[in-house]
Amino acid sequence: MWSWIVSLLNTSLSIWSARLTEIWQIVSMSPQDFMGGSVWNIIVNIHGGLQAVGYGLLVLFFAMGIFKQAASFREVRRPEQAFKFLIRFLVARVVITYGMDIMLTIFEIIGGITATVAGNLAAVTTNLTVPPNVVDAIHGTGVFAGMGLLFISLIGVVAILVLSLVAVLTVYGRFFRLYIYTAIAPIPLSTFGGEGFSSTGKAFLKSYIGVCLEGAIIVLACIIYSAIVSNTFVPVDPNATEAASIALAYIIQVVFGMLILVGIIRGADRIVKEMMGL
Repeated sequence: MWSWIVSLLNTSLSIWSARLTEIWQIVSMSPQDFMGGSVWNIIVNIHGGLQAVGYGLLVLFFAMGIFKQAASFREVRRPEQAFKFLIRFLVARVVITYGMDIMLTIFEIIGGITATVAGNLAAVTTNLTVPPNVVDAIHGTGVFAGMGLLFISLIGVVAILVLSLVAVLTVYGRFFRLYIYTAIAPIPLSTFGGEGFSSTGKAFLKSYIGVCLEGAIIVLACIIYSAIVSNTFVPVDPNATEAASIALAYIIQVVFGMLILVGIIRGADRIVKEMMGL
């Protein structure tokens, strides 16, 4: 029974380490490479189809902006005012036409930031295994204490598996949001054509930048977590005397550290908004 407890814990920790590796691979991946590029081709087609809609909305927002800003038709005919409207229309049209390139450029710039942050990831990443003293403590428990430890270990294993699943789903969700932003980009970008509607386009770009920056926050959180685990993480309570207490303290601390990391990953969007106002 005791060997089965150790094997179960090691298996769950291996799954957790594999999920951390998967998170890094997803965060560092470009949209064009995800799932062999099949999803990206669909997004490109949707984006291209919505460009026609974006051009139509551009004309609408442009006309509404003129009526909203100009007090009379004579004011619109003034050369400086007409030139201002023309420049706004041309800039908005360029933004819609090259919206895909603009968003990919933003992603590549922030991807460079993420890669810089992740430069030390390989040096601190640790594959978690049950420490030898905890293994000895598990083998040293009595029958009744071992039954209780087995129950607690099962709860800890389930918690580890759930937390790893939540972390991976959160990272996948960020990638899906990047696709959604890219697909519908021509619609919000068309608002740049109207003076009173451009705030929507600005908010869209700020939000997209925020989603891209979430990758850097996630990688940084994983680096901090790995550094703590590999260097300063205390595996057991040094004051514990009973074998069951030592094993229990280890399980609680492992789950607690994972819970903090998953909480930061899920709150990466809120952290970006607090730091950058995006």
